[in-house]
Amino acid sequence: MKKKNRVLPGKRSSTFLGQWSMFFRQFIKHPGMIGSVIPSSRQLVDSMLEGVDWQRTRLFVEYGPGVGTFTRPILDRLHPDATLLAIDLNLDFVAYLEAEIADPRLRIVHGSAADVRRFIKEAGYAQADYVLSGIPFSTLPDGVGQAICAETRSVLKDGGAFLVYQYSGYMRRLLSPLFEEIRERVEWRNIPPCRMFVAMKREILAQAA
Repeated sequence: MKKKNRVLPGKRSSTFLGQWSMFFRQFIKHPGMIGSVIPSSRQLVDSMLEGVDWQRTRLFVEYGPGVGTFTRPILDRLHPDATLLAIDLNLDFVAYLEAEIADPRLRIVHGSAADVRRFIKEAGYAQADYVLSGIPFSTLPDGVGQAICAETRSVLKDGGAFLVYQYSGYMRRLLSPLFEEIRERVEWRNIPPCRMFVAMKREILAQAA
């Protein structure tokens, strides 16, 4: 039976305020690591996750989970036998999620998304079905964004997808050299409006002998 995220009775409002407080403090402390001072809207979360094949997914990777704005909805949808690997450079966010979410399917690691290949191997997997990222790629040091995108493609299964939400179109120039198909649209029901990218790693069809 699927285990739900731990939510204490009567604590929903305090949890919500706690998330916003933590998010805002970390934005002030590390503005270059967080794309917006306002967490993503429920509409953006639903739009980003609507195309995921949850029945087939066994490893879902999230870069920069923050206070769990996407983490919780992913766990709500995730198969009972699947794993969510959440990678964050911010130790405060890692500690916050470990304290707030009690779900055996969630594995939280402190580190860089550029090391995703190692983290996936340590989690007992070879490849991921999906990778989701809200990392503000336009603010990363030169070469880091390219390295993360290249590593992401390498760890995706054939037919897998890199799901990215950003506040500028900068991401397309990083994805275009690496992915065979890229879909882009805007979710206007977010502050500010957010660009959503779905970069597909196409399945390699067997060649006839």
